[in-house]
Amino acid sequence: MKIAFVSEHASPLAALGGVDAGGQNVHVAELAAGLTRLGHEVCVFTRRDDVALPERLTTPDGYEVHHLPAGPAEVLAKDDLWPLMSEFAAALGEQLERDTPDLVHAHFWMSGWAAHRVARSLRLPTAITFHALGTVKQRHLGGADPSPAARLSVERQLARCVDRVIATCSDEVVELRSVGAAAEQISVVPCGVDVSRFTPDGAVLPGRRHHHRIVTLGRLVPRKGFDTVIQALTRLPDTELVIAGGTPGADPERDRLLAEAARLGVVDRVEMMAQVPRPQVPALLRSADVVVATPWYEPFGIVPVEAMACGVPVVASAVGGMLDTVRPGVTGLLVPPRDPVALASAVGRLLVQPELRRSYGSAAAQRARQDYSWDRVAAETDLAYRRTLRTARAIRPSFAAAAER
Repeated sequence: MKIAFVSEHASPLAALGGVDAGGQNVHVAELAAGLTRLGHEVCVFTRRDDVALPERLTTPDGYEVHHLPAGPAEVLAKDDLWPLMSEFAAALGEQLERDTPDLVHAHFWMSGWAAHRVARSLRLPTAITFHALGTVKQRHLGGADPSPAARLSVERQLARCVDRVIATCSDEVVELRSVGAAAEQISVVPCGVDVSRFTPDGAVLPGRRHHHRIVTLGRLVPRKGFDTVIQALTRLPDTELVIAGGTPGADPERDRLLAEAARLGVVDRVEMMAQVPRPQVPALLRSADVVVATPWYEPFGIVPVEAMACGVPVVASAVGGMLDTVRPGVTGLLVPPRDPVALASAVGRLLVQPELRRSYGSAAAQRARQDYSWDRVAAETDLAYRRTLRTARAIRPSFAAAAER
C-alpha cells in the first residue's frame, strides 16, 4: 500500500524538546518506520522550515520525507501556520496528483484540512489522527488558548468528513463523538514505544545527589504541570527532581519553574536539563526511582509508556491516554491533575517501598512490550487502513465555506 502522511508542523526529522516538537514528531517517525517494515511505501509531507533542507530524502528507516513550501523557510510556531495552509495544500495537491497514494493519513487538524481538500478532489480515502483536540485544549486553557479561531469549526467538520478517525486513547473517543464523529468511523490505536531502545537493562544516567530521584520529561509548557511536581517535592525529603525538556538558552517557562522552586525552598533539589538527545532518554528514565507525568490534559502521553518500557513505575495524572496506559496498583499510580498533595502521597508511597517499585516496574515493562511496541501499533494501524479502504465513500460531505477561508 502506498501511504501519504501529512504532518504540517511535526516533522519526523525535527529535534525534540522545542515548544512544538514532541510526542507527535515521535509518533509520525516511528509509525512511518513501522508501516515501512510491514512492506508499505510511506512518504511524510511536512512544511519546509529550513532553507538547507532537501526537497525530498529517504530516511534510514526506509520512508521518505518531502518538504513542501508554505510561507518562509524558517521555524514558526504551529499556531501561526493556519494562514499558510492554502499554500501548503496546493503544494501537497501537486505532489499527490503526480504520485497518487492509496490512502492519505493526516496528523493534526491543519494537516487534516489540507489533506481533505486535496484528497476530496482526487477521490482518495482519508484518515486523520488529531493528536489533540481543540475542544479539550480550550476547556483547560480558556482565553489563554493561542489556537486559531477556525480550529474548532475545522475539527468538527473533519470529524464528519474524513473516512476514518484514528484515536490514540479511549478517552478521546468520547470527545470525538461529541464533535460529530460516528462510532463506526473511529478506530483506537495507541501511540507506541521503541522496545528495542527503551528497556529495563542498559546505561543509567549518573549524577544522583540524593537518596531518591524522580524524573519528569517533556516540552516546557505550563500545561505539562511541572510546577505541580515542584510543589510536591516540598513533601518528599531527601529526593531530587530532574526536569528534562525545553531548548538551550533563554526560556521563560524554565525561569518560572526555577523561581517557583526557589520560592518553595527546594531549588537546590531541582535540576533543569535542557533538550536531552533522544538516544540518552532511556538512561535518564532508568536513573529514576519514579517517573512522574502530571499534565493538566494529555491526548496520549508517550513518556509514561517509555518509562514503563524501561521498567520504572509511573505516577501520572488521571487524564487522556494515561487512563489507558497506567494501570493503578499494577504498573504505577494515577492522581488528579494539579494536585501536589495527592502527587506527593503517591510518589512518597513508592519511594519508601522498593519492593513495590520493583513489582510495578516489572509489570510495566511487560505491559509496554506486549501492548505498545511500534510493530504492534503499525499492525493495528494497517488494520484500520484496510477497514478504511473497504468502507470509504467515494464522495463525503465537503467543508462549509467558513473552513475554506
